[in-house]
Amino acid sequence: MIKWRQGTVETVEELWSGACQVQTRVGQELVPAIAYVALTGRPAVGDRVLLNVTALEKGLGTGGLALVVATPDRLPSDPAFTQGHVVKARYTPLQDMVLGVDEQDSPHHQVLADADSIDGMPVIAADLHSSVPAIIAGLRSQKPDAKVVYVMTDGGALPLAFSRNVAGLRRANWLTGAITVGQAFGGTLEAVNVHTGLLAARLVLGADVAVVSQGPGNLGTGTRWGFSGTSAGETLNAAHTLGGRGVAALRVSEADERPRHRGLSHHSRTAYGRVTLVPADVPIATIDSEFGRSLSDQVDELIASTDGRLRRVDVDITGMREVLDESPVLMQSMGRGLAQDEAAFLVAAAAGKHVASLL
Repeated sequence: MIKWRQGTVETVEELWSGACQVQTRVGQELVPAIAYVALTGRPAVGDRVLLNVTALEKGLGTGGLALVVATPDRLPSDPAFTQGHVVKARYTPLQDMVLGVDEQDSPHHQVLADADSIDGMPVIAADLHSSVPAIIAGLRSQKPDAKVVYVMTDGGALPLAFSRNVAGLRRANWLTGAITVGQAFGGTLEAVNVHTGLLAARLVLGADVAVVSQGPGNLGTGTRWGFSGTSAGETLNAAHTLGGRGVAALRVSEADERPRHRGLSHHSRTAYGRVTLVPADVPIATIDSEFGRSLSDQVDELIASTDGRLRRVDVDITGMREVLDESPVLMQSMGRGLAQDEAAFLVAAAAGKHVASLL
């Protein structure tokens, strides 16, 4: 159930396109909250706001903020009439109606109506949203002019506006566009599912490469199957169905305190070893250390478990640390940066570098 609070806005800070952060006075306490401008309008100092504090009081990591639900005394004006009937966050109090790239009112409907192929386009699937900047950095180190489209699935945050990564990558012109699929919303284009998202990336935005992951704040339960990152395996199935070249970006860590995520994460083992049922490349960074050799053995075990579906690709990452240091977006995952968990980002970058060789 939702935990509701009522507060008064004391300060407003612009974060990035589509989102702002407000400090609200709730009784004697200052509560930080995020407002999605497209949904609630832009709060102003002095506004009374209704807040959802459920995640904040639970102490969650990525999602540990209060959310502005409404400014009841100063409601935003009705939006100008737009075409489209695709509803996202369906049947919730904040459901939003958008124009889907693939629906009948879309100017791209004819292009997508019978589309069935992405013409060999490489599709990189990742479990964590935090892998996306490293993947693109690795790709751009070899192919700086490649047109990259990010496709965000709905396993984590639903509003694209929550992503600092995408906002920074777009400012730096590292992304040609972003497509939100399923219940996720707020992209350059909206699509019904990952299949039409990939088709739109290729046929509408002209992508050379699609990078697909859930939004920030993935869900995990500490069980074999109970995590939202299984969608990475489903992405590779979709890419193959549409005639694409699937590439699995591995989730690894040399610093995670949880044994199931140390080395090769169990998320990658399950998503790529069990959910993925089609051929795909598995790039692995050549890391000359005890950790790197152990990781290599774990990847071999993963490959062997798939009866030849997955193909190991060793990637030389000489100089890649410097490439990551120059990224316009901070490398950070689970609160750890490059200095704390270098392997996590190097292995993601290896996936991007490998894809550059396919273009």
